[in-house]
Amino acid sequence: MTDCALLILGGGASGLAAAIEAARRGVRPVVLERLDRVGKKILATGNGRCNLLNLNASPERYNDAAFSAEVLRAFDVRSDLAFFRSMGLVTTADSEGRVYPRSMAASSVLDVLRLECARLSVEIHTGVQAESIVRRDGRFLVNGAYRAKAVVVACGGKASPAQGSDGSGYPLLRSLGHTLTPLRPALVQIKTETDAIRPLKGLRSSASLTLRTDGEQTHTSKGEILFTEYGLSGIAAMELSRYASESSALSVDLLPELTEAETLEWLRSRQQSDPQRPLESFLIGLVQSRIGLTILRRAIRADLSMPCGQLTDAQLTAITGTLKGFTLHVTGTKGFADAQVTAGGVPTSEFDGRLASRKVPGLFACGEILDVDGRCGGYNLTFAWSSGRLAAQSAVQFIQSQG
Repeated sequence: MTDCALLILGGGASGLAAAIEAARRGVRPVVLERLDRVGKKILATGNGRCNLLNLNASPERYNDAAFSAEVLRAFDVRSDLAFFRSMGLVTTADSEGRVYPRSMAASSVLDVLRLECARLSVEIHTGVQAESIVRRDGRFLVNGAYRAKAVVVACGGKASPAQGSDGSGYPLLRSLGHTLTPLRPALVQIKTETDAIRPLKGLRSSASLTLRTDGEQTHTSKGEILFTEYGLSGIAAMELSRYASESSALSVDLLPELTEAETLEWLRSRQQSDPQRPLESFLIGLVQSRIGLTILRRAIRADLSMPCGQLTDAQLTAITGTLKGFTLHVTGTKGFADAQVTAGGVPTSEFDGRLASRKVPGLFACGEILDVDGRCGGYNLTFAWSSGRLAAQSAVQFIQSQG
């Protein structure tokens, strides 16, 4: 039997942050990680560069703004920057506020976390799956082998199971009386009808996207998109994925910087200045050539070798409408294996603003296991660090109050 004051379940981003925070506050925890090493998912973030924070982190960047505000009030992004600076990590930020390690290597982030855990003598047990948890006589018993005064559940969600988030934390919390909201992959690629975009595979474009659900709700996002063999990828598409379903329609505005009137005026000007230009090259200079051909074929039925001067005003209007609203039927999204984060989880209403369970004394949760997910760009890792540190602070206070 391993006895400790604090047991942390999960050695990912929030779990490691919790372990370090607790140890710095005088309570050396034991960390259980089911994989053979901690922090594997950290290595995969930011395309291997680890976008670890965002300077613009604020409550409205998350699905649950009120709950996120409590967490970020306790440990904001400046506090998290100082946290990493104290471990020797040098960072750099881009124009969008995305913070990366100066080395541009995710391994640097994981290395400073591991080294700090070692310096603080945090006990880490890898290859240990937390399969059961009970509370008996004021103590928690995990797997019948670990006993603790307090437990922080930092097991993650279901996104990227190969990196450790396989949803195994949900049954643990449910066994203690907590519930679960519906789970779905988020920050993941959107699948659409494919015939219309087959010629565009591999092309990137800036765009504004509008997703209309069956309830006639609309959600918008702007940024880079990538056309794929199954639909759309890229930041703009992935940010809408949490709302996407088989009954959704996705409208792609390929010229978000222009109004419809300005787009139509550009087309008329092109037609007037070069009426003999073949229709197949009519949109060159406005959009990529393959995109242009796809738009023309979708918008009008015409011989692409004919002079553009023969286009009617109605055809110019149709081309404008397609450039500004290339609509695709959504067939779903990629699954949890491709997702960056999980939408859904343990309801935040079941935890207070200090991340303490409202149902079980001494139980705390942090990170992705909670029903909190943020936009793309370092916001989810920001919540992981902040919530992990807050859960640890609260757990230490609970332990100290018990004497």
